[in-house]
Amino acid sequence: MMSVNEKFSAIRKGLLEFLLLQIIAAEKVYVADILKQLSATEFATQEGTLYPLLSKMRREGLLDYEWKESEAGPPRKYYELTAKGREQLRETLEYWGKINGTVKNLGQK
Repeated sequence: MMSVNEKFSAIRKGLLEFLLLQIIAAEKVYVADILKQLSATEFATQEGTLYPLLSKMRREGLLDYEWKESEAGPPRKYYELTAKGREQLRETLEYWGKINGTVKNLGQK
């Protein structure tokens, strides 16, 4: 029998971009910080999943990064949303609200 985690893996994967937009919107953030925030949730992931998605989002113009010197080693990339990324987040939050309402209201009398 398929576990709940297996059944919902596609949903979690699909929501990961939305969550990245949420996290990066709050502040300029380094990959290790993103991984730390996600690790405390059911969306825990690894660098090997995160980097390709961040690259894709950058190619789409949703985010950009800047290099900052680090006291603990080489410079680090800090990601931030572009105007297009903020618009995408706004649209996704709006759509998410509609989906949430639908799920809550279906089957109610």
